[in-house]
Amino acid sequence: MDLLEILKHLTTLDGVSGNEKPVRDFILSHVKDYVDEYHIDNVGNLITYKKGKGKGPKVMLSAHMDEVGLLISHINSDGLLKFQNVGGIEPRVLVGKRVRIGEKGIPGVIGFKPIHLQSSSERNGSVTKKQLLLDIGAKDRDQAEEYVEVGDIAAFAYEPVEFGDNKLMAKALDDRTGCAVLMELLKGSYECDVYGCFTVQEEVGLKGAKTAAFKVMPDVALVLEGTTCYDVSGAEEHLMCTWLGKGPALTVMDRQAIIDRDLLSFITQVGNAAKIPYQFKKTISGGTDAGRIQVNGTGVRVAVMAVPCRYIHTPVSVMDISDFENMLKLAKAVLKELPNFQSGKIPLGYAEGPAPIFLDHQEGGK
Repeated sequence: MDLLEILKHLTTLDGVSGNEKPVRDFILSHVKDYVDEYHIDNVGNLITYKKGKGKGPKVMLSAHMDEVGLLISHINSDGLLKFQNVGGIEPRVLVGKRVRIGEKGIPGVIGFKPIHLQSSSERNGSVTKKQLLLDIGAKDRDQAEEYVEVGDIAAFAYEPVEFGDNKLMAKALDDRTGCAVLMELLKGSYECDVYGCFTVQEEVGLKGAKTAAFKVMPDVALVLEGTTCYDVSGAEEHLMCTWLGKGPALTVMDRQAIIDRDLLSFITQVGNAAKIPYQFKKTISGGTDAGRIQVNGTGVRVAVMAVPCRYIHTPVSVMDISDFENMLKLAKAVLKELPNFQSGKIPLGYAEGPAPIFLDHQEGGK
């Protein structure tokens, strides 16, 4: 499987927060022959180790395996199911969406009163989660209980599709993009000791990253993510936090972390030297594993590199394949040059002096 096919397969696996095992099993089967050690901790993180050649900082690479989804909270007498969100999901995007429930993948659809039966106030009002029900086609509670039970997890049931101008639509691009890139990075060899951490429960509080960082105690961490994008027609420019096709997005600040300025500047220097396009995420909404890793122990230098994805935290997201490929290229180049960051050297091919980090999105990597 090439890397894009691996990503596609990762998106077909169901790994809602707290139930990441299918994703972890697939990842482990592909990376175990490329690492020196691996460990699954008590919360379900997969932590791998590649011994370096003896130079540079101890590096943690992090990508989360979990995705947003639903949890069955009640079975009604009529066989319809009530549910709770797992992770941040806007109720409006749930109407009419297909899901798979539990280990058996029981099919279901999220139902809402049809427009023909709505009052004028309902038609003009917002959709709330309490108005939605999950329908598995059961005639009553007894029949529904033959297939599902309270506590079962439901994942969105959509297959990946390449379409348009080098685009991919799929569920769970946040953060199977990061997982796929990290899988590929573990095939390389580096001067630094590298800990590849596939974390759990990022969508419900960055929980896996906290325990993984405590286990690794890194000097430097690079978080590989899928991030928000709203570069669609009609959107105001100040709302366009990233653009598809402009390269991986580097975070300056979000709600959980202020990124290490020296490390961020170093990454831009590496990108410029290698002529790899990149951009900066222009909003501070959301958070990543970096927020927990940064405050581990006596502190960790962190940076975030992400593939821009339209419509994240919905059943189907959209990315530009070139951004995914360039994130891999930039991450590889950064890992190669990290010993120079520790010793204060400038990467080969780049002029002396600090690189500006607040660039217009069209200038990065030019």
